[in-house]
Amino acid sequence: MHAPKIVFLLSETEYLLLRKITRTIFMTSPTNRRHFLRGTGALIALPALESIGFRSFASAAEKAKARPSKRAVFMGMGFGVTKETWYPALEDTGADYKLTEGLAPLARHKKDFTVVQGCSNQYANEAHWGSTFWLTGANRYSVPGQNMANSISADQVVAQRLGQETRFSSMQLDSSDDSASGHGPGLSLSWDQRGKPVAGSKDPVQVFHKLFSSDDLPLAQRQAAINQKRSVLDAVLTEAKRVQRGLTKTDNDKLDEYFQGIRDIETRLGKDEDWLEVPKAQAPIEEPPAGLKGKEEIEMMHNLIIAALQTDNTRALTYRMPGQALLKSMDFTHSAHNVSHYSPGERMEASKARDKMHSTLLAGFMDKLKAAKEADGSSLFDHTSLAFGSNISSIHYLDNCPTLLAGGGANLKLGQHLALPKDTPLCNVWLTMLQGLGIQTERHGDSSGIVKELQA
Repeated sequence: MHAPKIVFLLSETEYLLLRKITRTIFMTSPTNRRHFLRGTGALIALPALESIGFRSFASAAEKAKARPSKRAVFMGMGFGVTKETWYPALEDTGADYKLTEGLAPLARHKKDFTVVQGCSNQYANEAHWGSTFWLTGANRYSVPGQNMANSISADQVVAQRLGQETRFSSMQLDSSDDSASGHGPGLSLSWDQRGKPVAGSKDPVQVFHKLFSSDDLPLAQRQAAINQKRSVLDAVLTEAKRVQRGLTKTDNDKLDEYFQGIRDIETRLGKDEDWLEVPKAQAPIEEPPAGLKGKEEIEMMHNLIIAALQTDNTRALTYRMPGQALLKSMDFTHSAHNVSHYSPGERMEASKARDKMHSTLLAGFMDKLKAAKEADGSSLFDHTSLAFGSNISSIHYLDNCPTLLAGGGANLKLGQHLALPKDTPLCNVWLTMLQGLGIQTERHGDSSGIVKELQA
């Protein structure tokens, strides 16, 4: 007879304590520790255990039927699209809408994605900042005395909720030519809970090694390196607290932000320590060749995203895609900026060709998501929510952000063209997506509510 499961709630402190206590046990146990600790403040279910070996009563077949995890991928382009040929006609909505020239390469996936029109970020006012506020909807002037402020991006909300069990809470991929692609300030599409930029990885080779290459340093040396970093943080924190007395409110606010930064580093060090003795997953793909640019870079980043999701290295991923390098790989000599300022003629043709290439690459990525199988026989596509778009619609226009949603992860209503009222907050789409992923949050950015037409 199986022993009953014990379910209880843990505070963050209790969770961290339990994690330390169980680390040694689980390093010598066949049970996967990531399936034991479900995350800070979350329900933790202890499976039925037997003797000291902690062997599970569940059969291999039962484990194979376990529901796959949900994931989210956000892919952003810089300068927007060709307005005349990318958007479906406003009156042509529903499931039977006609695919446009810019979306035509996606025809084989038509029932599996939804195009949303009418959304914008109300505070957006920079025509060349295609990603800075795309996932945040923040007001850059919200902090008095600062000309640039931001808030948490949708992917980082996903990371906070779904990234506790994975080696990387989130992964940020960035283009090798971000400064020429109209993305604006930031180091990736991601912004942390303080509205600070999260760094991204630009090189596919580095991404591959981060995911799959083992650290050859002995365990003791790696632990010592983490301890040394902690000692440095402790010394810095002590000194910062010493000078805190007598500071002005403004300086204290700056110091509080500094303290938060230290806490963030401590959190990352804790994550590194958790995975110190867990071998990295075997790479399902070959190491990428060096020097990939443009179209080839995007295709390889797509392969790495699939590999990262397949191996459960992460469940929250962003990719800020190249613009200038993509055009160059397509044999266009115009700059990405000039192509974005198209008018009928050569630059407009380049803009239209870029749109079709984006759709072709996106279709190929969706093919790969569908081909990758989960343990229960479903596809990676069935459990991944995919967002593709930009904060810029076209030229200098910041309304009607191009938005395409796909995948089954967020339980959205796919296979339709949806025209929402003009200036609907784009964050309403992100809020709907977050809730569809099972993340209980009432608002995101400047959201005013969910998009009911998107709910399956």
